[in-house]
Amino acid sequence: MSSKNLPIVQTPGVDDGKKGTKDGKGTKQKKKEGGPLGSFLKMRRRLTVTGSSETIDGGIARLSVVDDTTKLEYNAQVRCAVSQYTGVSKKGHAPYNPRKKNQDAMIMSDDPATNSIILCVLDGHGEHGDPVSQHFQAHLVNEMLKHPSWVTDCKAAARDAIIKVEHQVIRNFRIDTEFSGTTLTMVIIRSNKIIGINIGDSRAVIGKEIDGVLQAEEFTVDHKPDLPKEKERIVAAGGRVFAVEYDDGIDGPPRVWLGHMDVPGLAMSRSLGDAVAHTAGVISEPEFTERDLDPDTDKFILVATDGLWEFCSSEETVEMADASIGPGEAVDFLVREANNRWMAEEQVIDDTTVIMANLFFYESSGARK
Repeated sequence: MSSKNLPIVQTPGVDDGKKGTKDGKGTKQKKKEGGPLGSFLKMRRRLTVTGSSETIDGGIARLSVVDDTTKLEYNAQVRCAVSQYTGVSKKGHAPYNPRKKNQDAMIMSDDPATNSIILCVLDGHGEHGDPVSQHFQAHLVNEMLKHPSWVTDCKAAARDAIIKVEHQVIRNFRIDTEFSGTTLTMVIIRSNKIIGINIGDSRAVIGKEIDGVLQAEEFTVDHKPDLPKEKERIVAAGGRVFAVEYDDGIDGPPRVWLGHMDVPGLAMSRSLGDAVAHTAGVISEPEFTERDLDPDTDKFILVATDGLWEFCSSEETVEMADASIGPGEAVDFLVREANNRWMAEEQVIDDTTVIMANLFFYESSGARK
């Protein structure tokens, strides 16, 4: 995921536990990051350097994987606005971490009993980010479906299930969540209603066409630390928000820090896990959005981790998806395009997960040349 916990970076001969200095009041907004660590971070300012944890190697590893890529395609088996959906998750590339794992995970699930489809992406970060995201992948849907409110109030069921699974992860002695966690972005389509559930900076976007003009509706809001309400909460909890200024003069993303120490450097204001960040005002409370889907305007849904959104805007992503034949071709193209842009900008590639669902038997415009 773009942007994650700086303090976990480990490089030979570099002590990165503390970076720079802060004023006596802890209100400094930028911090110069020079020297060996600054040069190292410059090439991956948007990424977390993760460890090679072998704690849990499940989740997507149990699915069909080709060339470090997981791809699943389905035709909807329930009566709702979705006709077809496909998801793909591809491991990124980090030359400084040859044992890197894919810390992303995805969930795609039908519930015929309620005419519901659940589509979810998880973006793990930190040394143990992969077992965190994989634990949610393995257990979240089951907890939602068995919740007593699932049939009548899927928002309450989803919230309670997310909290329960997070507690499971925190209590799991094999998973260290002090500086590790995951984001979660999920949509539930029930009949013709769509509900968005977001924690962190992955994103759900609806592609729609109004008066012949294709548009991108950002159905969820990225939880960035510099959003006024998010920053207000962090500061009230004693945390700080500022961006690291790298030795090339370019700022990284705004990050969350403790009031008295330059950790954890989390580049999102909501996350699951991340025990240290939660003491500085980061929360795991999901934000909900919902509306009815319109068969005359709403064409498809995209749910993706920020491996896609870091260098691809919502508008151009919708255009690229629309120019593909079906969700299968669209997700493949989007992942390739995102990977190419990462290499051009950073010489590294973030893990990237993209799910696309067609609505109302929508057929996209044509073959990609």
